[in-house]
Amino acid sequence: GLILDRRLYCGSNDQAGECGHLRLAPWGPVGYGKAGAFEGFCSGGGLAQLGQIRARELQQLGRPPAWCPQPADLPMLSTARLAEFALQGDAEAREVFRCSGEYLGRGLAMLVDILNPECIVIGGIFSRVEALLRPAMEQSLQAEALPLSLSCCRIVPAALQDKIGDYAALAVACGDSLPPRQ
Repeated sequence: GLILDRRLYCGSNDQAGECGHLRLAPWGPVGYGKAGAFEGFCSGGGLAQLGQIRARELQQLGRPPAWCPQPADLPMLSTARLAEFALQGDAEAREVFRCSGEYLGRGLAMLVDILNPECIVIGGIFSRVEALLRPAMEQSLQAEALPLSLSCCRIVPAALQDKIGDYAALAVACGDSLPPRQ
């Protein structure tokens, strides 16, 4: 969602702020029914899809990754398993997160350039694997966003982590105003 001038901005038919469908590349994991969408590259499900794509490539090259050694393992590959191997230093698993972080940074750069926000709060998978995503995200942001706009924008994980969607729905149900700034 978008909070503009301390108010939840909903748009003309309550769809404002829904950036998950934005296409970041002509290929890639499917999110919002589109290959290469923001949601596809940057969600937990999208990361699992990226891992499956990379695992299939490595299997076909005769170098199956430890986190997905057999073609039959592809449908069961989870982001949690991929993160476990990446955090242990597996180079191929880390590359999957690097790729996701790069596209996350590209998408955020567009938002920074268009909206010039002081802060972007990211929930979901970012809250759990920030250390794996942030380096490539930052590099991509530095390369893509307007420097002046980026200089005043903080990118932070949602303190509510996975519960952010629940609270967002509650906020919409209760009204679109935030309390006055203290």
